[in-house]
This record gives sequence, structure tokens and C-alpha cells, in this order.
Amino acid sequence: MGMDVLVLNTGVVDFRRTDFEFADKLVGRGGLAKCGVEDQPHFSQKQLARWIREGFATCGGPGNLAPLMARAGLKVAVGVNLGRGDYNGLDAQGRFFHDLMAANGVDMSATCVRPDLPTATSYIHQKPEKERGGIAYFPGASDEFNFEIVKRAVERLEPKVVNYVYSGLSRRGDANEGRDLAEFIKWARSRNIITIVDSTTLAADPRKVICSGQPVPQYRLLEPVLPQVDIFFTSSDDARMIANTISGPRPWDRFDADQNAAYFLDLLTGKFWRDGARTRLFGVTFSSGAYEKHCGPDGSAGTVKKVESRFIEGEVIDLVGAGDAFRAGLITYISHNIKAFVDCSMDFVQAVQMGNLFASLFIKAPLDGRYNAIQEYNKMLSLVSAGSCPDKPTVRR
Repeated sequence: MGMDVLVLNTGVVDFRRTDFEFADKLVGRGGLAKCGVEDQPHFSQKQLARWIREGFATCGGPGNLAPLMARAGLKVAVGVNLGRGDYNGLDAQGRFFHDLMAANGVDMSATCVRPDLPTATSYIHQKPEKERGGIAYFPGASDEFNFEIVKRAVERLEPKVVNYVYSGLSRRGDANEGRDLAEFIKWARSRNIITIVDSTTLAADPRKVICSGQPVPQYRLLEPVLPQVDIFFTSSDDARMIANTISGPRPWDRFDADQNAAYFLDLLTGKFWRDGARTRLFGVTFSSGAYEKHCGPDGSAGTVKKVESRFIEGEVIDLVGAGDAFRAGLITYISHNIKAFVDCSMDFVQAVQMGNLFASLFIKAPLDGRYNAIQEYNKMLSLVSAGSCPDKPTVRR
């Protein structure tokens, strides 16, 4: 079918409410915890459906990426597990996720319906000061993500890019200490597909964990994956926790942000860039931009570049999903410049600025219209070239 992008796994619905104090107890400030069944709040399907109608729910995971790319004009599909239920064959969360993706032009034909598990659900304590809230995540059906089923979807859809969301949040997706995901990525690459794997915050109190220097075992799942994947971007907090885990503690506060980002990207270059036959791109996002480092098919590695966002003006509504939106913009640019990416002649700085633009528009959009500011690719490219966000984004419904 010739899809541009296939986004995989973690089909999740995020519920945000000011009375979700229980999430703070499970997660801590600004972190994410993959919670067990014993911690699952006992909200009925009718209650969840009512909160969805009242606007307290948004789609996470692929829901932060796929509609943005589709609105920019890419042909995008999503491969997720959703739970069966009484809402036209799906549970309340699954029906909301499915229908919102379809309404934004996303191909949902690779959906797998699980009769025995609910759609993945997160609960976020919405704080009045608009800081990033802690995310209590319950994986449900996403825990049973199946690479053999997904391979058949890849063969049918023939995507140019495959984006796996996220390492560390799926029991079966992370099986065999991350080697199953690594083998899938290797298989996709053998089909000349550009691959990207997303990480997410896997600690309940990231700042405390960073300062302690203690490893986060879930980040070791990345060790077999990073030598295989073509593109990997992560946040500055996650980068420090990943480095502490795979290389040992570093006194991060003795160095400035530029030095810490360069340390992390140089670490990944030295440890994981073993295959010189393909272009590779690694990066670190921060609050006002991103760092990138790439190497060409000849194995030569460039220098670390800091790309400050030109689009940071304006009020931030919600930071959850900012990294996903950044990667959506990055992938959109790469999808329009596949040949240049492959031969390493692409404008990598402009690609990162496209990511910055998508992220800026996403975090400043109302929660009930998070996709509406994204325009067709050529219009977005003109904004990147001009270096400014639109004053009144075109709303597409």
C-alpha cells in the first residue's frame, strides 16, 4: 500500500484531572511509572466514557505522533492493541483512540483487538501551574504487543519509516531483555525501512534518580536496540538516566547542558554506532530545542550541533507529549527527504527545526484541539524557513 510511516505500540488514552492525587503517590513529580494491576483505580467504563465526553481524555503514544504527521500530508498507519468492549466492539478507551485517529486520517487497519485485556490507560494529575504532571501508566493490552503480527502489517503496508513507541512499557514488546525489539528493527532495516525507537521517562522521580547516579534497569533494554536503530532522540533528563545506566554515574551538575548533551551523544556514538553502512541520527531534546549528531554510510561521525528552537514564544498549555510531537515533525521532514537522509546529504538542522515547530505548536494547543495547528508540509516548511509560528494557525477538522 506504500505508507509513509507506521507507528507501533502503546495505544493509550490519558485521563487528566485535578483530583487525581493518587497518581502523584504512584509516580512522583514529573515522572512515569508502569503500574501493576493491584494499583489500578476502579473506574467503571461508564465513568471513563463520561470523562471522555467531558474532555478529560487525550490519546497518548501514537496519538501524539500519528495525527500530526497525517495532518501534514503523510500516509500514516498505526499498529496497536486495543481492548474489546461494548462500545461498537471496543472498550471506551479503545473506541475513543480508534475513532480519533481515524478522524484525523490515520489508517487503523493494523489494530489488534484483545478480548482479555483493556486498552492501555494513563492517569495524570493535572496541576494548575501547568508543569508536567506525573503519569501513572497501566499497560493492559499493550503488554501483549506481538512482533510476528506486526511483521505481517509491515509486509502489507510497506512503510518507508517504522516508529516503535516506547521501549520499556510493554511486557512482550520488551521481552528477551530488549533483543526481540532489536531483531524486529534489524528485520525492518533489511527491508530498507528507516527505523526509529522512542524512549520515555522510566523513573518515578527523575531529578532525584539523576542526582543519585543510580541505574534504571529498564533502560538496559535499549542496549541491544541502539546498535540497530537508525534514529533515536530522547529528553535531556532521560539521556542522563540512560547514561548512568549503561555507562555509570556522572556528576552532571558539574557541567553545563551543552557539555552533558555532547557527553551523551559521544557515548552513544562510541558504544552503539557499529554499522557504518547506513546514515544514523541520535539526539537530545531540551526545553527550547534539541542537540543532534549524525553519521554517514561511510561511518564518519559529525559533531554535536545545538539547534535552538525558533518557535518558543507563546503560552504552554501542557508539556505531556512534547517529545512525541518533536519526533513527529522530525519524521515528517525525513519522510519528505528519504533519499537525502539515506545518503546523508539532508539538512539535519532544518529537520530538527521542523521537530521544534511541531513540538511548539502541540504544547501550546488546547487539549481538545492538540492537532489543529499542524498544516500541510510545504506550509510547515515555509514556517521553518521563516523561523516563526503562525499567529493564528489554520484549524482543520
